[in-house]
Amino acid sequence: MQPQIQRIKACLNGGRRREEHPAVPITPGELAAAAAGAVAAGAEALHLHPRDRDAAESLDPDDVAAAVTAVRRRCSGMPVGVSTGLWISDGDIGRRLAMVARWADLPSAARPDFASVNVSEPGFVDLVEALRRAGIAVEAGVWSTADAQALAAAGRSGWTRILVEIVDGAADTATAAADAILASLDELGVDGPRLLHGEEAACWPLVAHAGRLGLPTRIGLEDTVVGPAGAPILDNADLVRRALAVWTAAAPSRQ
Repeated sequence: MQPQIQRIKACLNGGRRREEHPAVPITPGELAAAAAGAVAAGAEALHLHPRDRDAAESLDPDDVAAAVTAVRRRCSGMPVGVSTGLWISDGDIGRRLAMVARWADLPSAARPDFASVNVSEPGFVDLVEALRRAGIAVEAGVWSTADAQALAAAGRSGWTRILVEIVDGAADTATAAADAILASLDELGVDGPRLLHGEEAACWPLVAHAGRLGLPTRIGLEDTVVGPAGAPILDNADLVRRALAVWTAAAPSRQ
């Protein structure tokens, strides 16, 4: 299990296109530079979506190895994780599983430390087993109370993190939606550290809410391309600095 994040994990690119923000890192070299900037700004772990030669998200072992190796060279000792989103394999469960299973053959320097797996996606259980056989820690992505119930029913433990993620929420409902998921996880006895974050409109309200609750959060161009007040931002490092300020201001122990 990876060391726990205290405040911020940086999510460097996701499926974001360069047209959406000029600082979105695509190539291994760009990911490495963005990672170094995010770590210098205070990030404690890195989450990235490797891309292929056409800049499309990829689960191919060669693309994963290139991205992870480049980031590790610039950020030695920093935990590096990747996505396993089903959309990356165009919804093909078997193809996704086959590609992820091949990550076990990667040298340790090229293999991710952890990977996020969305509970709501079909093939969740088999994918988790493939990652664990490869020696890769697993973050469980929980988007709803139904996901919390499915995670509890899976009957597994040893999650590196439970990602409580509000991916389609409005700013004014994000906090309540997150609290409902957190309460459900607790009631169901799901074991594992929580990380709370949102995307787009839900992003900044949940950075602050994570600070109030003392939970780590994440930030980066995957989740938003604007600052807390909706103003333009420079890059991932800029987002990390702003998120740390919001998180710290909201944290009761630091007021």
